[in-house]
Parts: sequence; C-alpha cells; structure tokens
Amino acid sequence: MIRVLLADDQSMVREALATLLGLEADIEVVAQVARGDEVVAAVLEHRPEVALLDIEMPGMTGIEAAGLLRKAAPGVKVVIVTTFGRPGYLRRAMESGAEAFLVKDAPAAQLADAVRRVLQGERVIDPSLAAAALAEGADPLTGREREVLNAAADGSVNAEIARRLLLSEGTVRNYLSTAIQKTGARNRAEAVLIAREKGWL
Repeated sequence: MIRVLLADDQSMVREALATLLGLEADIEVVAQVARGDEVVAAVLEHRPEVALLDIEMPGMTGIEAAGLLRKAAPGVKVVIVTTFGRPGYLRRAMESGAEAFLVKDAPAAQLADAVRRVLQGERVIDPSLAAAALAEGADPLTGREREVLNAAADGSVNAEIARRLLLSEGTVRNYLSTAIQKTGARNRAEAVLIAREKGWL
C-alpha cells in the first residue's frame, strides 16, 4: 500500500480527495491536516511515502512546507495539488523540491496515477500549466524583493516594513521601487496584484 498524507485547509475538498484516493486498491490515506505548519510533524508521526499539499493554507504555504520536508523527511515525495494554476507557483513548487504539480479539477484517476508515478522517480506536471510557465518566463523578483512586496501587501508604510524586516527605510524604498519596475506596475498595490496573479508571491 502507498501511504499518503493530505494537507488542505478546505475540509470538504480534503475529505473528498481522501475518499477518492481510498477507492484505489493500492493507496491508503494515513493522515490529514488542515494547516501548512502541521505538515512536517504529521509526516514524521505517520510516515507517509507521498504528501499531497495544497498551496494556500493557514500557518504556512504548501510550497514552504515542501521545502521543510526536503530537510526533515527527504524520502517523502511531494505532490502539490492546487486550485490556482499559476505559472509562478509551478516554478516555486519545483524549486522547493515537489515532484508533481496538479490542479484540483484534474480527474481523480490522474491524481492517483501521479502518486504512483512520483514513487517511481518521475516528475508529473499538468501539461497546460507547464506550457504557461514556459511562456511566462522566470520570476523576475529576488527573494528579498518578494519579501518586501509581501510585507507591503497589507498597506504598511515603509517605516513599518523596515521595522518588521529589520531594514532601513531607504532599503525598503529601493526594493519596492525595483519590484514595481520589474512587474511593470504603476504603484506598490498594483505590483502586489500582478505578482500574486502570476504566482510570484
């Protein structure tokens, strides 16, 4: 039996996925969590072979959890399953060490097939998303620009962002200016929207 952990904050979706995977003769869902920051502990406790992670969860994103799993449980294969088929998400998921990236509206048989294939050492990526990611090109933002832009998303002024990230106001202003320029936005609010839409934040 292939042991699987499910992480999704939407209980109805999580339970539906668990039921669908449970119909497969060779797959057993051994644990379910609703928060990203619960993934590593659940994996260490239940020892699944595959972790199916949603991207947007409270506590921590699925992409961040995948990065932590690489260190805490490197043998566990990670499959990202998301509603948001954004090219930037795909690129970041692959960089975090995920072996597969699927959108939630994919057929259940495709998800079960992906679970089996990653255990055989394959990478499984939604074809339309892969094409969109190639067309989109690389995320132009650096890690620090992304961090500062994310901090500005709630409308915080430069002084607040600087205090929170332990930077000078001038440095924050420079990072925001560069992020606005790279996203082709007119202001920081628009830069946040563009970066989120493309999956860079």
